[in-house]
Amino acid sequence: MSEYFRKLLDLLKVEREEDRQAYIRMTEMASVSERRANGLAWYPIAIRGNEMSRGDYLTVEVERTTHQDLPHQLRFGMPAVLFSNHEPKKDRVEGVISHQSGNRLKITLKTDELPDWSRDGKLGIDLLFDDNSYDEMQNALKTASSRAESEKDSHLIRVLTGEKSPGFDDTLLKIDILKLNPSQNEAVNKILSANELAIVHGPPGTGKTTTLVQAIKAMLLKDRKQILVVAPSNTAVDLLSEKLSEEGLEVLRVGNPVRVSERLLSLTLDSKMAAHSRIKDIKALKKQAGEYKNMAHKYKRQFGKAEREQRKALFDEAHKIMKDVASIEQYVTDDLLAKTQVVTATLVGANHYTVRSLNYHTVVIDEAGQALEPACWIPILKAEKLVLAGDHLQLAPTIKSAEAARNGLSTTLLEKSVAAHPESVVLLEEQYRMNEAIMGYSSKVFYQNKLKAHTSVATRTLFPGDSPLAFIDTAGCGFDEKLQGTSSTNPEEAAFLFKHLSQLVNELTEANKKPLDISQFPSIAIISPYKEQINILKEQLLHAPALKDYLSKIAVNTIDSFQGQERDVVYISMTRSNPEAEIGFLSDIRRMNVAMTRARKKLVVIGDSATLSSLPFYTDFIAYAEGLGAYQSAWEFADI
Repeated sequence: MSEYFRKLLDLLKVEREEDRQAYIRMTEMASVSERRANGLAWYPIAIRGNEMSRGDYLTVEVERTTHQDLPHQLRFGMPAVLFSNHEPKKDRVEGVISHQSGNRLKITLKTDELPDWSRDGKLGIDLLFDDNSYDEMQNALKTASSRAESEKDSHLIRVLTGEKSPGFDDTLLKIDILKLNPSQNEAVNKILSANELAIVHGPPGTGKTTTLVQAIKAMLLKDRKQILVVAPSNTAVDLLSEKLSEEGLEVLRVGNPVRVSERLLSLTLDSKMAAHSRIKDIKALKKQAGEYKNMAHKYKRQFGKAEREQRKALFDEAHKIMKDVASIEQYVTDDLLAKTQVVTATLVGANHYTVRSLNYHTVVIDEAGQALEPACWIPILKAEKLVLAGDHLQLAPTIKSAEAARNGLSTTLLEKSVAAHPESVVLLEEQYRMNEAIMGYSSKVFYQNKLKAHTSVATRTLFPGDSPLAFIDTAGCGFDEKLQGTSSTNPEEAAFLFKHLSQLVNELTEANKKPLDISQFPSIAIISPYKEQINILKEQLLHAPALKDYLSKIAVNTIDSFQGQERDVVYISMTRSNPEAEIGFLSDIRRMNVAMTRARKKLVVIGDSATLSSLPFYTDFIAYAEGLGAYQSAWEFADI
């Protein structure tokens, strides 16, 4: 096995074990109400229906009947278990979540009939540890390693592991798409000419999705071969699926969309199958099989030889019918896939049983800066050519094991490929989100000053005469941080933030010359890197009188939750303020790059310069703000 893949396999093993231990800690000693609070269980639930499924398994639809507002982690494709509260250790049957929407989900159980205990007592669904995703990643790495050792099929693998350089077809005529800017068109042409690898580096607001969609359309015109488009998150897959469909392409969304829109649901295999001419045959056969099974179940436990044989004959007939159902379903699936131009899925979802055997000319991985490398190899093995799109200078993937992260698992395939193959990279240079003052510091530190603001946004402000950028220095104000559990908080800084925001709303109202109705009110994000500070900010927001009518337009959350989003106004509460100038994970400047680039019209950063200046990144940011006349001391606001 090659050293490259052996190292990745070792790191994945460490990560898997850490993840498993975290799962055990959260579940083993936890009561069902604690598991429910942690988003790992639905309880209680009611069964709303069931039907026979692939491989004689039973698919059961359930609904959670209480605690419906609790967030949860139950998602399509996750392993789960149906249990009864009578004897949860004994009364349980495992399965896989095959659909989830709102407060309902379908679970395909590894049994062909509902157990007797499901008819009495309270039922629940527990999430199981997701061994399947780790197995898929591990298998992909092993396959990639063995392919790399044979000359056949290994060209792309050798490029990605740094053994070979990528090639380009320079004879291709360049195309110029009117709705794209010069760097976006350059990216499309790079993708079209690449033999193995093209990389679209898309800083915040530069239209990466728009560029990808046009590139996919152009590839389909040029090669007329099916393309696989994947991303690490369902949300990113949904966005691309929707945009590709809007361009008139035949898209198949594998898996269960999170954004439940009519357009997205119509792209799923279930929906396309429901509209297929052969679906009536499938329904009739399933009904018939169900009737045979019901008849078989009428025989009680005490019966003679004749009854036993009759029962067996009924079960055999039901199984035979389900085999016919499976072959018709496969025919329908193959028929639909033959008409599909673009298959979209998550990284692991690319190996879903419905599309597992498919290969593609090109695979596109979006949000590759957030993708764990072992997961990327699942779709890569299905392709001759790879397009990576993302920004390795924003958030990295979430890794549970500090040891695995330290030893290289946090370094993405995008990062490695940008470093090894600069000739494959095109940087999108024009951004359509931020006022140029908001953009400037990020451009200087992360993008070699190459970003420029489109004229439509370059000088855009919240209201005439407003400043688009402010750094408000709390040094010397006595806003000292406090430790709550393992998280830092700063209640005084939070209170100051809301005073400042209330004053901004007053200024905006005056500029408007009449009270603002909710439709005129700007969208606002209040961000902090610290979870406990977020809780304090949420609590204080509810007690800010000037903001009470506008709560629906104000979102308070961590930096990670705003990745890929934008707002008119962004406040960042830096939180840390201590005599030792310790800044903890504020030193993760890629995370701060995300926070500082969410704002369209105004960015307000509130922090203690004495503490922050222990890192040159913040010293330079404060100097940048001073250069624009955007530095203020919190003392200047003593009267607010």
